[in-house]
Amino acid sequence: MAEIHRKARGRPKSPFTEPGGSTIQALDRALVVLSALAKQDHASLTDLSERLNIPTATTHRILATLQQNGYAELDEASQTWAVGIEAYRTGSAYLNRTTLMDVARPVMRALMLATGETANLAVPDGAEVVFIGQVETQNPIRAFFAAGTRTPMHASGTGKAILANLPEAHLARVLARAELTGFTSQTLASETALRADLEETRRRGWSFDQEERHAGMSCIGAAIYDARGEVVAGVSISGPSTRFADRRMDMFGTRVAEAAAEITQGIGGIPA
Repeated sequence: MAEIHRKARGRPKSPFTEPGGSTIQALDRALVVLSALAKQDHASLTDLSERLNIPTATTHRILATLQQNGYAELDEASQTWAVGIEAYRTGSAYLNRTTLMDVARPVMRALMLATGETANLAVPDGAEVVFIGQVETQNPIRAFFAAGTRTPMHASGTGKAILANLPEAHLARVLARAELTGFTSQTLASETALRADLEETRRRGWSFDQEERHAGMSCIGAAIYDARGEVVAGVSISGPSTRFADRRMDMFGTRVAEAAAEITQGIGGIPA
């Protein structure tokens, strides 16, 4: 009697899938190696192998494959490896479809919900910041900055977060042409006072504008970086000072710093 063979239903098993797993192990390892290369200028085969805990022979095969496809390059003189041009093209394709505002808006909405305060996005322009986006809180008393609103950096939470993370030479140039106008009794209207505040901002990772631009309003900000590790924007929360009580400050600061880091990562940036 002839034996009947029934065709198995469903998709055929991929020859590239590791047994018992949902990912391709070789590809996983290759991406780990590529990511490691992207975090440093050059690395030796031995260094990568030891750092990633992947056998040297396996690491070499991965690098050779990446090199063949343009994702890694070998410096023959130093025998060190670096990312190749195809890695740049791949990253650029992501950046080309991703804008700062696209990445920031959902993060800002989450920040607003977590803190109950209005979230703002601003970019530097000379000694000022320009607000380019906002997600308003539902609280009846709240801060509002229309898109395009400008404010001096020294009297802005976002502005001070950006200033605090500029290289010294760049910071000196900005301060040299800035008019440190005193808007309220709290404004840091001297370079000495402002620099002391910027040092504190660097230490804790977020800035605090305590009624320095508008009486009764406070703001906490953090810096956003691009792929070169340079500050390109800042994110903040703002609202009535009565809601920025001491017991909430650390939580607010942490949330804002986390939002800035998430936006930085989303635009392919590198924190300083």
